[in-house]
Amino acid sequence: MDDAVQAGEAISGSETHVRGSELTVQSIFAAIIVAAFMGVSYPYMVLKIGFGPNVSIVAAFFGFVILSVISRKSYDRWQNNIVQTAGTSAAQTAFMCIVLASFDMLRDSKIVSFHLNPTPLQTFIWLTSLSGLGILLSVPMRKHFVVDENLAFPDGIAAAETLKVLDPPRGTAKGDLAWDQARRAAIVLGIGMALSALLMFFREDAKMFAFIPEGWNPGALTLGVVGASFVVAKMGVGVSYSLLNIGSGMIIGLRITLWLLVGGTIGWILAPYELVTNGVLPDHPTRTAVLFWIMWPAIGMIVAAGMTILVVRWRLLVEAFRGLASASASSGDLPLSVIVIGIVALAGLVCFLQNLYFGLPVWMSLIAIVLSVPLMLVGLRALGETNWGPISALSNMMQGLFAAIAPGNINANIMGNATTGTIASTSEGLMQDYKTGHLIGSTPAAMTIAQLIGAPVGAAALAWTYPILVSTYGIVGEHAQLAAPTARRAAGFAEALVGGVGNIPHTALIAAAIAIVLGIVFALIEQSPKLRPVVPSSTGLSLGLLLPFVAVSTIFVGGIIGTVWMATAPNSAKTYLVPLASGFIAGEALIAVLVPVLLTLGLGTP
Repeated sequence: MDDAVQAGEAISGSETHVRGSELTVQSIFAAIIVAAFMGVSYPYMVLKIGFGPNVSIVAAFFGFVILSVISRKSYDRWQNNIVQTAGTSAAQTAFMCIVLASFDMLRDSKIVSFHLNPTPLQTFIWLTSLSGLGILLSVPMRKHFVVDENLAFPDGIAAAETLKVLDPPRGTAKGDLAWDQARRAAIVLGIGMALSALLMFFREDAKMFAFIPEGWNPGALTLGVVGASFVVAKMGVGVSYSLLNIGSGMIIGLRITLWLLVGGTIGWILAPYELVTNGVLPDHPTRTAVLFWIMWPAIGMIVAAGMTILVVRWRLLVEAFRGLASASASSGDLPLSVIVIGIVALAGLVCFLQNLYFGLPVWMSLIAIVLSVPLMLVGLRALGETNWGPISALSNMMQGLFAAIAPGNINANIMGNATTGTIASTSEGLMQDYKTGHLIGSTPAAMTIAQLIGAPVGAAALAWTYPILVSTYGIVGEHAQLAAPTARRAAGFAEALVGGVGNIPHTALIAAAIAIVLGIVFALIEQSPKLRPVVPSSTGLSLGLLLPFVAVSTIFVGGIIGTVWMATAPNSAKTYLVPLASGFIAGEALIAVLVPVLLTLGLGTP
């Protein structure tokens, strides 16, 4: 494990609390308020830029404010963890505004005939059921990924550091070592947060009085030969001004970030050049056209590597389930019997609702739900190692699967995306919160209850907010202000795959087969502690192919900064690296959520 990650493991401290005591009337009340705010504000950001940061830190700050007002004397970090967990749950449910946006785009399509248009009530019931299913499916994975494998989950570390700063050690006086350490950590986190927030506020994608361009545009820089060329700028090659990415890289470490950069170079410079030069893609291809090709080898590698690691480490996964099966009140986990009953009940409800609302056969919904589990396992590992979850890519892969199962069935295609996407989105966001809870000693069962509280609040907020956003800003047509790139890609893939898997380039399938073999080989070699530092990271390579190059390059810079710091000043790094990186993550995430609110109030230019 990287030194930067190890530096974050001392966060939990020595303070303890009574298990389950964090679920109070005050914390539940504050959780509902914060969940509603997150559910209302998150969709605009996702529809505007195509993704949303983990909002655990933002929810923690709002939780601190509300809890300090209504329960000043009894406030502690564990109650606030309940609030920020519910806020994250609501935001992850509201993230599925991309599904509703893809519905709108397909109804406007000139290529396919599509008529699904759920009402706000149907949206609320459907997404509440799907998100609840994703929450319960993720519960058994907590011990495996967070405790046994101890993956980084940088946003979770940042949230834990934030909760700790907002609740300094009790029973200490000024001048005591614990007090001084807490004060210094708070100052460093505050500095990092201020810098990141200021930079984000003036970035182009914030659309608030921007003066710094988001990406480096090389303009006329073109690669190619006579009759075949492409502009590097159109592939998003450059760097971004994102301290959130810098902070993530500092926590992730150099090895993973290096292979992210290698994957990004292959995916967005070398691959497009070769594809254009050999006539696989036309001259000056679009970024979407390139992504439609490289996503297949990228997904092939990440899925193959992830499943290989699960097979190799199957004992850890079995032990996680055994632990739940023998869960008691003292363990803090919900019993496995409760989880299983809930999963079966919600899976049946989802199958019924998708048949009733969308005409999807029950057996297709069952296939999507069952396949969500291995994809969720792969996605959680990727998130834990890199702080990026390949939700949309894995969902797009499901579109390819349903194109083979039901050629020409556009409803099945997009619903395969929606079902797996919602489950994966829910599980990935909440695993960060489980990491936070593990670091500060929260009760897992209490956190699960908070998640189940937040999901319907987020679904209700989305059902109410989405029609307003569409009517105000527009999502289809020439004057639409909401680009919704993730939804547009899903809709575009649905159109491309309407004729079946035959529309996937055969060269991409060949590359996918090679990538699958490499993913298995790399994953097996990684099991050797001696060889792991030098073997390519399958997760890093795969996500480098899928993520925007501007994000990958900046994360790599963060990896270098963290490594150099740990090497040249290890004592300073162990004290300040995680607080500073956490501040970088927190500042940008906070502004990313506040900007939509300011725009709604008429401040700034949308």
